Amino acid sequence: MNRTALITGASRGIGAATAARLGERGYHVIVNYHRSEMAARAVVKDIESAGGTAQAVRADVRDPAEAARLVAAGARLDLLVCNANIAPTFAPPSAMSWADFSAKVMGELAAVFHVTQRALELMREQRSGQIVYVSSVLADVTMPSALSQSTAKAALNTFARQVAAEAGRHGIAVNTIAPGLVNTDASRAARTPEHDELLAENSVLGRITEPDDVAALITTITDVGFRAVSGAHILADGGHQLLKT
Repeated sequence: MNRTALITGASRGIGAATAARLGERGYHVIVNYHRSEMAARAVVKDIESAGGTAQAVRADVRDPAEAARLVAAGARLDLLVCNANIAPTFAPPSAMSWADFSAKVMGELAAVFHVTQRALELMREQRSGQIVYVSSVLADVTMPSALSQSTAKAALNTFARQVAAEAGRHGIAVNTIAPGLVNTDASRAARTPEHDELLAENSVLGRITEPDDVAALITTITDVGFRAVSGAHILADGGHQLLKT
């Protein structure tokens, strides 16, 4: 039986790279997008050109009805990768509005809550499944003006641990990946060459993390050889924090 993977926020960046790798591994990939239909369809086309199967499904995963429809797009669900990004507002606490703060924190949680609930229903029936949450190192480190992002990702990590603790008895493994800054379209808009040079210098790898670096980690921990790994929180920051200790 073909395995099915659902990736939220899969039209670009980490999500698109993960979709490509999972397609190569024989998964039927459900490529979720919210606004970027053409980009999502391009991801599907690339997977199909490489011999895999995929479909693009539009859904705002913050909405319970749309999340339910998204999960129902596949006949079964073996892997859920929660990667949908809720854009944060970067501002110091004194300048942060409650509306902006709550939009990020509540949006982040809604984006994983509804789709996780529906996915767990299917996976419990199957007595198997895997869930990977894409978090951030900002859950555990401080950065100027990152109040909403850090708080949202810290809440996501706690959510993931609770899901892992309760889902394991049903044969479901749950893990979290925490990237540092990744070279995506979104991050490039806010970076300068000087910033990139500093980031590379502060990585033990001497370079910025690429989307495929994170995608490779996600696909690796979902291999059968990692079946006993659940509740793990794995850094993917190029060793940046090693140089800060």
